[in-house]
Amino acid sequence: MAGHDAGNQYQFTGFAKYFNSYTLQGRKNCVLATYAGIATLFLFFKLKPKKQKQIAEK
Repeated sequence: MAGHDAGNQYQFTGFAKYFNSYTLQGRKNCVLATYAGIATLFLFFKLKPKKQKQIAEK
């Protein structure tokens, strides 16, 4: 039957133990990693120092 323990029949090791599409915990970890990546990119570009235009002195 489907349910919270539906993924216990799989024996994942390493990276696949935490990020997989078979268990609810694995799917949740994939979603959280995606959100964290998007937030990191957003903050990187938001907080990156702006380049100032150089004023040519005459």
